[in-house]
Amino acid sequence: MAKTVLVVGASGIVGSATTDLLVEQGWTVHGLARRPTRQPGVQPIAADLLDASATAAALRGIAPDAVFITTWLRQDSEAENIRVNAAMVRNLLDGLTKPTAPRHVALVTGLKHYLGPFEAYGQGTLPQTPFREDQGRLDVENFYYAQEDEVFAAAARDGFTWSVHRPHTVIGLAVGNAMNMGTTLAVYATLCRETGRPFTFPGSAAQWSGLTDMTDARQLARHLIWAADTEAAHDEAFNVVNGDVFRWQWMWHRIADWFGIAAVPFDGIVRPLERQMANDAALWREIATRERLAEPDLGRLASPWHTDADLGRPIEVVTDMSKSRRLGFTGYQPTDDAFFALFERLRADRLIP
Repeated sequence: MAKTVLVVGASGIVGSATTDLLVEQGWTVHGLARRPTRQPGVQPIAADLLDASATAAALRGIAPDAVFITTWLRQDSEAENIRVNAAMVRNLLDGLTKPTAPRHVALVTGLKHYLGPFEAYGQGTLPQTPFREDQGRLDVENFYYAQEDEVFAAAARDGFTWSVHRPHTVIGLAVGNAMNMGTTLAVYATLCRETGRPFTFPGSAAQWSGLTDMTDARQLARHLIWAADTEAAHDEAFNVVNGDVFRWQWMWHRIADWFGIAAVPFDGIVRPLERQMANDAALWREIATRERLAEPDLGRLASPWHTDADLGRPIEVVTDMSKSRRLGFTGYQPTDDAFFALFERLRADRLIP
């Protein structure tokens, strides 16, 4: 029997990958966003989650079997991140028709659960890697914790089951996304090829030499659906990554080869992309005009600040997925293939030349 699902943040990296898979599997899919984009097979819902009454009105008559929350709004401080993003989750769950049948709510957060918020990212006393779900919360304010608490409170009130999904850096396609390493690196490589600038790793020695992992948006989508459909996965938090590990000193060359440029060996100096790409908006617009690309605004494609945060971390970051494996999730995605699939899609969609 077909199931009904509400994907919140349907136009984002995770949301769009999830709606694609749900449609493919035959679900009835409602996609909520502030400004919905056209997505085949998805019934769009336009709503600003900060407006409680408007959200309730937009959701009237929709009784999904599952709700996937894949959105957040970045603010200028962690206090504001907490206030705004907790309110969005609260308004969403308050605005839904109360379930008359089993319902599952899945919340996507991330490894800042273990690394801390942006204001204290990778600082202080951190859990030992690989990160495991039973390591719990840091003693610091974090909007991920506030989002979780809203889900837990609504679940206790309304009787639905829940799951929390903590991906590492997500690889996927979305224009205008605030955290988009894959597209940022594709744009950076394109600029280096265009100008002859060196394709220089922007991050830290720890990230260049240490082990790491990542999460393909399609892998995360499979995990979300698996958790909703697996009773043993209900009321649990999970890490979710591709299943492989790599070192950036290897991956950097793989990415460079795809773009037909040379990778510059890391020399121990951190060269943030935010600084390297600070004056590239006009150049990107020229490239976009010449190549007839779909998006001439560099700021809607690249998020160098976020890529710098990930690649500049002073510690090795590896994630344990044993909990999911024990419960039967077997999804696997090689990370270099995830990058290459994204680059091919960016080229096919005329987002890079």
